[in-house]
Amino acid sequence: MSNRMPRTLHGGLEHCSVNTATLGHREPLRITVDRIARAGFGSIAPWRSEVEGCDVQAIARQIREAGLGVSGYCRSTYIPALEVAQFRANVESNRRALHDAAVLGARCFVMVVGGIPAGSRDLAGARAQVHDAVADLLHLAKAVGVPLALEPLHPVYAANRSVLNTLGQALEWCQIIDPEQSGYLGVAIDAYHCWWDPQLTACVAQAGKAKRILAFHVCDWLHDTQDVLLDRGMMGDGVIDLAGLRHLVEAAGYAGAVEVEIFSKDNWWKKDIDDVLRVCADRLQTVC
Repeated sequence: MSNRMPRTLHGGLEHCSVNTATLGHREPLRITVDRIARAGFGSIAPWRSEVEGCDVQAIARQIREAGLGVSGYCRSTYIPALEVAQFRANVESNRRALHDAAVLGARCFVMVVGGIPAGSRDLAGARAQVHDAVADLLHLAKAVGVPLALEPLHPVYAANRSVLNTLGQALEWCQIIDPEQSGYLGVAIDAYHCWWDPQLTACVAQAGKAKRILAFHVCDWLHDTQDVLLDRGMMGDGVIDLAGLRHLVEAAGYAGAVEVEIFSKDNWWKKDIDDVLRVCADRLQTVC
């Protein structure tokens, strides 16, 4: 455990990042980059849907010229599949995305690994496919210089979005796949997915000791969530002790960006984008 004091975010937006999903993907990325830079944030986390098919070099140049870092590149193609050919295609899709992440200068490639393939009940088999794919992709991650950040999702998503569901499980996979602790395989700690875990404190300490913490995402879990995917709360509007969790993560040695990532179809995605950024900036500095 590090003895380093947690950072203050008050007046420290340069330590903060905006995941572009927070703004609802309502504008082209070139506009979003400028908005986030003008609002004073230090980093951005773009999504593949905004990048693929575009001039990735030009996007990377705009981000750099705006003075922004890239806290992460979202996200992996889901891996598990019923057919071998589809599994291989999923892995290849992630290979292409890793190359783009390298061009963007991303701190990590965020891996949301996928759920059980439709028509299957083989949870263990799906997890084995993910394990094999991550081991394969790790070679390329080292070659292009972009670490893989395994992001465990809340167990409610195990069927259709992620068979990786706790931080402890993610760390176990990291140790099996990358026992030498190469620096190219770690975890993304998302408050929304991990806040409830009774083992969270111990697992964050374990992740820090192994130098596996690659990303830290914040939003809030509303007391009466209406949609577990698309009703995330703004920081401070829910039940998560975000300041406590950040201090825990930073005490474990994490010094990267605090990245806000909010999926909010019926609330924040309908508000004025600059207003959303202003509220994000305020809550990061006062709640987190």
